[in-house]
Amino acid sequence: MAKPVIGFIGLGLMGSNMVENLINRNYDCIVMDLNKDKVNYFVEKGAKSAASGKELAQGADIVMLCLTTSEIVEKVIYAENGIKDGLSSGKTLIDFGTSIPASTKKIGADLAAIGVGMVDAPLGRTPAHAKDGLLNIMASGDQAVFDKVKPVLEEQGENVFYLGALGSGHTTKLINNFMGMTTVCAMSQAFAVAEKAGVDRQQLFDIMSTGPSSSPFMQFCKNYAVDGVSDLGFSLANANKDLGYFVQMVEDLGTRSDIANGSSANLKAAVEAGMGAGNVPEIFDYFRNLDK
Repeated sequence: MAKPVIGFIGLGLMGSNMVENLINRNYDCIVMDLNKDKVNYFVEKGAKSAASGKELAQGADIVMLCLTTSEIVEKVIYAENGIKDGLSSGKTLIDFGTSIPASTKKIGADLAAIGVGMVDAPLGRTPAHAKDGLLNIMASGDQAVFDKVKPVLEEQGENVFYLGALGSGHTTKLINNFMGMTTVCAMSQAFAVAEKAGVDRQQLFDIMSTGPSSSPFMQFCKNYAVDGVSDLGFSLANANKDLGYFVQMVEDLGTRSDIANGSSANLKAAVEAGMGAGNVPEIFDYFRNLDK
């Protein structure tokens, strides 16, 4: 049975490696990105390029997005000559980014009206895992649509989770990132307070890591706050965006998260201080210089 043609928009670190994996597995790909060097790289590997979202969608069986914000996702879908203009009944859209669930559900309803299925499938793990098809994928959408694209997802992810109704994947990813980023903020400030109080940061880690607070995130924070090694490949700018999305999501649910609001305020301040390109544990530097 012939493999579906993949249209892929978003050739950042994660997206590029996902396309590399698909090409290595003999999928025909059509690519599109603002970075023309990335596009040309994949054209040289046998992919085709598209001049517009409409053209890409017309030529693909499955359109995949790996973009940074809900705003950009909506723009590439709804723009004149955008993706929606090129989609037709029976095709599928997969959003691998981290998006606002309310936006995802709106897009899904609009696409369903023209017979197009949608799956939101945010990702876990790193670009290196993407290149080898070893991502964690949190997929949701109509069961029949998910079953249709599952074989392709399984070539991109070692663990493919089906989470139910459309939007559940993005909801789960935002909850996951809320837990992770608030943990990093708390642990980084713990090391900063220790420094201000004259407590040895290595000794603090030795004590905390023997108890229930121990976690990979604690190790990442220690690596930077104690050893000066920044090895968690997730930027403060992305963390700030994701916590902002989590805050918006809980507001849409009719509740609030004071914990998320606090972490979000710190992340935002760090980004506004010019630290956005740094990895999340580098927020230690923001906390160590924080005045009352």
